[in-house]
Amino acid sequence: MDPAVRMVFKNMTTDLAEQYPALVEPAKLILKKCNGLPLAIVTIGGFLADQPTKTAAEWRKLNEHISVELDMNPKFEVIKTVLMKSYDGLPYYLKSCFLYMSIFPEDRNVSRRRLAYRWIAEGYARDKATADRYFMELVERSMILPTQQSVCSIQGFDSCQLHDLIRDISIAESMEENLVFRLEEGCSSNTHGAVRHLAISSNWEGDERELESTVELSRIRSLTVFGKWKPFYISDKMRFLRVLDLEGTEGLRNHHLEHIGELLHLRFLSLRGCHEIFYLPDSVGNLRQLETLDIKGTGIAMLPRTTIKLSKLCYLHAGSGSGDNEKTYFSKCEDICEMQRDLCVGCCSLDLSDLDGFGRCEAFHLVCCLMYPNIIRGIEDSGVKVPRGTRKLKALRTLRYVHLAWGIAIIKEIKGLTGLQKLGVVGINKKNGPGFCSAISSLSHLESLSVRSGDGLNGCLDGMYTAPENLQSLKLSGSLEKLPEWIKGLQNLVKLRLELSKLSGNLETMQVLGKLQNLSILGLWDDGFKIDVLRFQTGLFRRLMVLDLFYSRMEIKLVEFEEESMPNLELLTLSLGDTEIAFSGLELLQSIKEVRLSVHSYLFGTPKSSKNGGNEKMGKTLYEMMKREEERNKPMQDKVRQELQAQLDRNKNRPVLKVQ
Repeated sequence: MDPAVRMVFKNMTTDLAEQYPALVEPAKLILKKCNGLPLAIVTIGGFLADQPTKTAAEWRKLNEHISVELDMNPKFEVIKTVLMKSYDGLPYYLKSCFLYMSIFPEDRNVSRRRLAYRWIAEGYARDKATADRYFMELVERSMILPTQQSVCSIQGFDSCQLHDLIRDISIAESMEENLVFRLEEGCSSNTHGAVRHLAISSNWEGDERELESTVELSRIRSLTVFGKWKPFYISDKMRFLRVLDLEGTEGLRNHHLEHIGELLHLRFLSLRGCHEIFYLPDSVGNLRQLETLDIKGTGIAMLPRTTIKLSKLCYLHAGSGSGDNEKTYFSKCEDICEMQRDLCVGCCSLDLSDLDGFGRCEAFHLVCCLMYPNIIRGIEDSGVKVPRGTRKLKALRTLRYVHLAWGIAIIKEIKGLTGLQKLGVVGINKKNGPGFCSAISSLSHLESLSVRSGDGLNGCLDGMYTAPENLQSLKLSGSLEKLPEWIKGLQNLVKLRLELSKLSGNLETMQVLGKLQNLSILGLWDDGFKIDVLRFQTGLFRRLMVLDLFYSRMEIKLVEFEEESMPNLELLTLSLGDTEIAFSGLELLQSIKEVRLSVHSYLFGTPKSSKNGGNEKMGKTLYEMMKREEERNKPMQDKVRQELQAQLDRNKNRPVLKVQ
């Protein structure tokens, strides 16, 4: 929101609270609908001010029916006129992208990644770079609102949503053009015919008959499901489906996907976050038009052999890939093969009749997880095994995350993917490290590389003598005694993150990193060791704009910024655990605009309650522990905040301190 508009908000709310305290809450609801749009604020605010009676009930009524008022009330006509002109002024290639946004629910943050890959599948964008450009054009034209900017993102904004008033235009125009229809509570059951995109909302409780009578399923080109899964959502009539987006769908299980291979025109398939999916059927190999396969956050440990038939596959996202420090439970492929034979014998001898609702293969996999949890967890929580022959997928541009501990054959497959631009791997060790380094050296188009190891990276990456010259983003997760030599040559590197490396405070490391001439984003995440001084010296990090420091259970006496260090630093984020840290030199940072501070417990996240009594009890116990930890950390947080604020007050830029 514009600072001037924010100030008007504050003054209006203060005056309102003094004269009409009962109107404060409905006013906030209306302001939320305006969402920082100055024209809407001024027009609607003026309308309310002119009303002879000012009651909370009337204001709530306006908030609930604001879309109708925009259509019917002549005083609001100017808002709709201006917004429609903004839409009409869009170039043709952006109109389809904008109307496509009406698929997503109100107030839903939509990831940039999700939109980009879907636009490509629909033919709205030629490739990822084009889709990213369209996204930013819509942001710049204020047609979509950026809602999250990653601290360590080269691209900037990671997600967006539609302004409520603009969303109404998107919905109306998309329905008029038979582009999007949303099945939701209270929607018309009249036949809507040849709509291209169908979105099923979480509050829709209809049945198969109602679905088939409402839309012409044979005309559907994309299906998006929000909330709980029902088996009839995918119909054999959807022969021309291009996009199947089931991200975060609850209750989806393996046997629901048995016939997925019949959707021969599918270009985009997302099962992201569907935790009860453990494998893909072999029929996925029939999807010869598939360009994007997103199975990140599922339980899938191995891709089926038939995946190698997906000759048009460009983007493959798998594994957890969350940056968590996973533990590798195995190092030899032979051990896994031997265990797999045991699993097959054990499962085939079991009586599975009591596992109601599970297909036989699904039940087998479930039993495997119960019998051998360490082995299954070691694979599923990190990366997947790709089949022999993956090197044939010459269109592949993104491959994340692959587990290298399956054997040297995996590395040979990666080496053959010469068109790769983004690669993420886990499970690297001293045995497979040399082969991996050799493979990376042959990937001349590589722009982004992520390498994770729960056993440490020492000696794993030293065999790379020439790093990919186009590398722009690098993430290394695992302990290191020193930086690999080849990092010195990454003169095109823009973003670097070191997780659990234990190199924070290493003077030689800071000098190497500080001389990388294009480094703009640096993240240092460490845990559980001692540093006397983390010093950023004069003359280094000349291009750095974002510094992200994440320290948990650390002993750090001082973080020091010398004069003329980091002359272009604009954002500093500090995530601190059980540690007291002193800071020095913040007043010397020439370009600093914002500092974000959070003091966290070692127990990350808030436990979710469960219907299962034991789990619910455990969740409450963890929650109570976290609350006690937060209270214990509060004095330290206040002390750090006061110290930071005192130094920032002496900085000529008057940077903002945000405590999260």
